[in-house]
Amino acid sequence: MDKKKIAIVTGAGGGLGSEFVKLLNTDSNIDEIFVLGRNEEKLKTLAVKFGSKVKPYIIDLSDRNQIKEFEKYLKEQSVDIKILINNAGYAKFCAYDDISIEQSLDMIDVNVSAVVALSLVCIPFMNKGSHIINIASQAGFQPVPYMNIYASSKVFVKNYSQALNVELKEKGIKVTSVCPGWIKTPFLDRAKVNAPNSPRHFWFTVTPDVVAKKALNDAYKGKDTSVYGLYVNICRILTKILPEKVVMKLWLCQQRIK
Repeated sequence: MDKKKIAIVTGAGGGLGSEFVKLLNTDSNIDEIFVLGRNEEKLKTLAVKFGSKVKPYIIDLSDRNQIKEFEKYLKEQSVDIKILINNAGYAKFCAYDDISIEQSLDMIDVNVSAVVALSLVCIPFMNKGSHIINIASQAGFQPVPYMNIYASSKVFVKNYSQALNVELKEKGIKVTSVCPGWIKTPFLDRAKVNAPNSPRHFWFTVTPDVVAKKALNDAYKGKDTSVYGLYVNICRILTKILPEKVVMKLWLCQQRIK
């Protein structure tokens, strides 16, 4: 019996995740798309929208026991994972003391621990030609005051992805770190906190469809990093040239924070 060729997309309920599902749904090399998330209603709506190829799986990615259960589920399904997209993310943009310790650690659990855990769970089910796409951020290019944990978590995702890509070369598995700028999705609205020094000014926002399309194209080309847009590429270059103190000062000026 042939194994099912599947794609896995986390945080698939809307925004960038939904755009990935839309693109993968037209891929004849993918038999099923496992969409992972906490919101059962959103995932079921996604399945109705795109058809029977989409298979919802309800999971809290901050819970390691639930990730272990997902690993068992994969073993029962007899799958060949062609692509894993670690898209789920959690953010609160504000000063360090405007949110709880629990919220701060949740950012690390979802943005860092879940990416590592799912990658390690899925790699044994992958073969030559498979892909892992990890969503980092433009924020991962620099230290970012008033979103310090979120930005730091994306530095990890970027560096982890690039290093893992080298380690998996012998297996023929490619890993791509996607570093988008600000995207017009509900994620950005949920990240905003009504606090005095909460960042509120997000320049050159783009729609999620263009980011998803470029990310998949770059992954299939074997690139270890995908960056969409002139503005983000300029920021990427400047963060390599300018001292970090200057970069942080420019960010604070942009946000009108003293």
